[in-house]
Amino acid sequence: MSEEITNTPAVEPAPAATAARPERPGRAFGKKRFESRRKVCKVCAEKIDNVDYKNFQFVKSFTMESGKILSRRITGTCAKHQRQITKAIKRDRNLAILPYSLPKK
Repeated sequence: MSEEITNTPAVEPAPAATAARPERPGRAFGKKRFESRRKVCKVCAEKIDNVDYKNFQFVKSFTMESGKILSRRITGTCAKHQRQITKAIKRDRNLAILPYSLPKK
């Protein structure tokens, strides 16, 4: 009897990781679904030295429709120009060129 047990071939158990999670076709792990472009400062790209409050159409493009100032993360402006844009927007609001906010509907 002891000979029969020793002569049987040893069967290796299947790895637990592959048995628990079947592999999905067409999707690799660790790969992004889309590549996002690096945002470029609009002011640096147009080679504007100082943001002027009188150019309200340009300054207005950095505000939301509700009147809020868009952040650097959204617009992609550099820190230096974001400070100039913020100052120009606040100056335009004070001079009533831009609204502080739109009336609620």
